[in-house]
Amino acid sequence: MRIVVHGQQAFGKAVLDALLKRKENVVAVYCAPEKEGQRADPLKEAALAAGLPVHQPKSYRKPGEVWDQFKALKADICLMAYVTLFVPEEVLNFPTHGTIQYHPSLLPLHRGPSSINWPIMWGKQETGLSIFWPDNGLDTGPLLLQKKVPIRDEDTLGSLYFDKLFPMGVEAMLEGLDLVSAGKAPKLKQDESRATYEGWCKAEHGEVQWGRPLQDVWNVIRGTTPAPGAWCRINGKPVQISEAAKLTAAANLAPGQISAVGPKSFTVAAEGGQIEVLRVRPEGAAKMSAAEYAASAGLKVGTVLGQ
Repeated sequence: MRIVVHGQQAFGKAVLDALLKRKENVVAVYCAPEKEGQRADPLKEAALAAGLPVHQPKSYRKPGEVWDQFKALKADICLMAYVTLFVPEEVLNFPTHGTIQYHPSLLPLHRGPSSINWPIMWGKQETGLSIFWPDNGLDTGPLLLQKKVPIRDEDTLGSLYFDKLFPMGVEAMLEGLDLVSAGKAPKLKQDESRATYEGWCKAEHGEVQWGRPLQDVWNVIRGTTPAPGAWCRINGKPVQISEAAKLTAAANLAPGQISAVGPKSFTVAAEGGQIEVLRVRPEGAAKMSAAEYAASAGLKVGTVLGQ
């Protein structure tokens, strides 16, 4: 099959690498144009190294040169491996068998751009990925296949994506391709009664409210690590919590008060337990151990955070 890969960054590169390893006939690669001063996309670099043509249109919204170029490839299928630009259905349907796309949620749940953050932040115990046929809606097209994954209490955004949803997603893209090639790829309508949409998870959503129950605090920290980052104010300045652990032992202090300062960390009381802070990034500084920061900021047992 003549395959177009459309994607970006590490995931797009991994999909391309997997296709080339299988000696699939990739005829072109599309990725977003770099912003000024930005390093080349890893997908672009991998495509150029493999001698493949690379296209980086700024928009697909109107008929013209971009549409004509894509149509001229006479592709059998397009694989979308993390695409942020809107691509109209007309372009999606240029390949003989259309286009399939990866999304890191169990659609129709968590449509939108931060679909990994929110299930963790809301304390869900399961999520997954979908390979679907995109249309003009936002993550609304028919489903081809889905894979479920458990969310462990120790999972962060980073571990859930890189350890589970990333490698499973690459495999699922290939599985979807094989189903299309064999003429066995379903198009299952999404159940709109179950649909949810959540927008970007932003810095404001990562602010730690120490007065909340322990599990709620923990969910916010792990659901925003590493991005957009959990944080709170210490001595009036924002400090990002880049590594932490949940402790179920209660402290005889009010939520938000530091309950211990040790050689590697400091611990903060929450309702029903404590959070051990291991690494932080103060405003305008690099990441450092929580103990080093505590010493420099004069933190001690009883210090109140969040002010």
